[in-house]
Amino acid sequence: MLPLKVEYAAQMAKVLADPALYTFIGGEPPSVERIEARYKRQLEGPGRPDEHWLNWVIQHDDELVGYVQASVTGSTAEIAWVIGTDWQGRGYAKEAAQGLVAWLNAQGMQRIIAHVHPDHAASAAVTTAAGLTRTDELDDGEYLWTT
Repeated sequence: MLPLKVEYAAQMAKVLADPALYTFIGGEPPSVERIEARYKRQLEGPGRPDEHWLNWVIQHDDELVGYVQASVTGSTAEIAWVIGTDWQGRGYAKEAAQGLVAWLNAQGMQRIIAHVHPDHAASAAVTTAAGLTRTDELDDGEYLWTT
């Protein structure tokens, strides 16, 4: 995982270009300009002293394949990840999510949350592998998974 940089926008636009990637998360493939603007906002942070944004791109063999992120408020972190369609099924999401959860636990997080669409079996498997457990709580149509 590499710390997020605006310079990654063009490469990430290619990673995020497949419309099928948005089946469960909504939205559509972003342009390079939209990604640059998003990365600038993410690097600036939320502007609230009690919240921090953590963002990394995932690299394999000098090629970006996706991203992982966390929004930390107090001792709670909400995590998410996206792996480009061409690189799915190779364990990148699992490895990144496990690494992120381990790092957050080492930082003293008391609660880690992920939102997973009920029909997204691959994300449910990643979330389970990262040590989170599905709750019965739905938030905007997605199950909350927690440590």
